[in-house]
Amino acid sequence: MMQPYGDADSNLRSIAGRAEGFGRLAIGGLHGGLYFVTSLSDDGPGSLREGCRRKEPLWIVFEVSGTINLSSYLSVSSHKTIDGRGQRIKLTGKGLRLKECDNIIVCNLEFEGGRGHDVDGIQIKPNSRNIWIDRCSLRDYDDGLIDITRQSTDITISRCYFAQHDKTMLIGADPTHVGDRCIRVTIHHCFFDGTRQRHPRVRFGKVHLYNNYTRNWGIYAVCASVESQIYSQCNIYEAGDKKKTFEFYTEKAADKEEQKSGFITSEGDMFLNGAQPLCLPIESKGESMFHPSEYYPTWTMEAATHSLREVAQFCTGWQSICRPDGQ
Repeated sequence: MMQPYGDADSNLRSIAGRAEGFGRLAIGGLHGGLYFVTSLSDDGPGSLREGCRRKEPLWIVFEVSGTINLSSYLSVSSHKTIDGRGQRIKLTGKGLRLKECDNIIVCNLEFEGGRGHDVDGIQIKPNSRNIWIDRCSLRDYDDGLIDITRQSTDITISRCYFAQHDKTMLIGADPTHVGDRCIRVTIHHCFFDGTRQRHPRVRFGKVHLYNNYTRNWGIYAVCASVESQIYSQCNIYEAGDKKKTFEFYTEKAADKEEQKSGFITSEGDMFLNGAQPLCLPIESKGESMFHPSEYYPTWTMEAATHSLREVAQFCTGWQSICRPDGQ
C-alpha cells in the first residue's frame, strides 16, 4: 500500500509544509513556541480558545483529553497548528472559524454535535489560504462539516472521516460570489461514510479528489455547479440505494449571461454496487479542465482497489497515536 505522509509523525513539527496538493505550503505554527492546552474550558487560561486568539505563531498541543463545548465559533488566527496527536479532543456545540487567516494546520481532532443556524464543523471564509486539515473525524453538525467559501484557497483535506451528516462539504457558496474562481482544494484519502450529499459540492473552484472512499450517499456523491472543475482520480464510489455518483447543477454566475454547470473528469475511479459513472452535461463538453500537475508535481496515489477500500476504513479520522517528540 502507498500511504502518504509515512514519516510525518517522526517529529512534532515534521508535518509542517508536508501536505500534498493545494495546501502544501501550510506550515501552521512552525516558527512559534509551544502552547499547552491544560483546560477543557471554553475560554480562559490554558484553553484552546486562548491559544487560537493569540497573534503570534504557535504550535498548540494538548495535555488533557475530553470534550470542549464551544458556546460560539472558535476563531483561529494565522500561523497556528492545532495538534491533537497524543490526546483525544472532541469539539462540540460550535466549530472552528478560519477567517482571513493564513497558514493553519488542524490535525487529529473530533468534531461532533454542532448546533445552530449556519454552524459548520470547520468554516473557512473569507480570504483564508494555506490550510491543511488532516486526520479529523467530523459528524452531526446543523450545517456543513467543512465549508470553504469567499475566496479561500490553497487548502488540503486529507485522511478525514465524515459520518452522520447531510450537507457534508461545500466549496463555493453562492453563484454571485464570482471571486471564488480562485478557490483550489485537494481532498484525498478521506472516507465519506453514509453522508447524504456534497462530497463535495463545488462552485467555481478547482478541486482534485484522489484515493477517497465514498459510500452509501443519499442523493449524489459529487456535484459540479457553476464553472467548477473537479478532477476525480482513483476514488472508490460505492452506491447504496441511490446510484447517481456525479450530479451537475446549472447556475448563472453574476457576471455572465448564460447558466452553466461545472464539469468533472473521472480517471481510474472504481464504481461499486451499481454506482453510475460520469455523464457530462452537454454544455461542458469541449471546455478546458485543469490538471493537478499544472499546480504541483507529485502526489501519493495508488489504483482504486478493494485493499484501498479496506485501508480507508481504519486509517481515516482521529487516530490513537502518541504525540511525537520534539519542541
